[in-house]
Amino acid sequence: MAAAVHDTPVPLHALFQRRVNGDDALLRLARLRFEQFGLAAEIYAGSAAELKHTIAFVPTGTRLPMVHLSRGTDLLRAADRADVVALVRRFGGRVSGFVVHDRLDMPARLSEFQAAAAEMSRALVETGTARLFVEYAAGSQPAEFVTMGAALDAIPQVGLCIDTGHVGIRESRRAFARLRPDVTVDLAHLEPGDPGLPALVDDVQSAVAAGLPAVLDLVAALVQQGTPTHFHLHDGHPLIRGLSDHFGFQNRLAIPFIHNGVRSLDPLFGVSGLRTILAATQAFDAGQASLTLEIHQVDARLPLAGDAIALFSDWRDLTNAERMNAWLAVLTEHAVLVAALRP
Repeated sequence: MAAAVHDTPVPLHALFQRRVNGDDALLRLARLRFEQFGLAAEIYAGSAAELKHTIAFVPTGTRLPMVHLSRGTDLLRAADRADVVALVRRFGGRVSGFVVHDRLDMPARLSEFQAAAAEMSRALVETGTARLFVEYAAGSQPAEFVTMGAALDAIPQVGLCIDTGHVGIRESRRAFARLRPDVTVDLAHLEPGDPGLPALVDDVQSAVAAGLPAVLDLVAALVQQGTPTHFHLHDGHPLIRGLSDHFGFQNRLAIPFIHNGVRSLDPLFGVSGLRTILAATQAFDAGQASLTLEIHQVDARLPLAGDAIALFSDWRDLTNAERMNAWLAVLTEHAVLVAALRP
């Protein structure tokens, strides 16, 4: 049966890293901002050395950090599992969890996936309470991802990670292909300046609107089967060139023509969609869900002020410090937004 809605706030993390070139003053600035807003950290760690360095700067007094492992890590490879186990044994007592990407062939190799998860579980249990979360990233069918979660039922401290942008973009592409089988171009290969977009835009936005129900259906299924779940929260739109997600929830996509009275398009979720997702996470049993604001597409500068200025007293050019400050401002603004939107 589905879990009842609980009153305990789901823990909130945000990306914690040096987003631009510079020295450790950037990480000290991140720690300052996270402490000011009570945010826990999620660290990108491509190696043990990188994790050791960054974890020394994470804020204290909040939940232990989450660790996002290298995107190249494949749990179905023995050598990669050995590397993850080594990280777990070294850092497991200092973090709340590890995140690793899934692979497209995992649902077809379910017994191997279970065995790999069990190996990870043993290391996690021996080390403490940290969990390992397998993230939706490769683009499998949502039902296949749910099946992976079911396979983890008797395996302690291993769960799944729903990346809202990955799920939303993938489902919008599938929805557009169903709506417009006559269009041979993948939705992700269109762009705002495409001359054919005005004739397609209604179907494009109908497809984009399919992203939120796909996320909610996935959440409901994992709640139903009791799978521990971490969330990577970010927004986007499939027509954005390059990386089409990892944006904040208050962005819209600019277009060179008028649609519904404006020259921009709704994103996958927007603020109202974020509110709905946050409400859905409350259905997990207490302690079974956690969140990270995985927003990293910010191109702006914000002048330093107050106690942040002293951190860069030996910098002559503050360009990258101000770029880092602007990115952190987006994260902390979203922390406030999440607090306001929570049920």
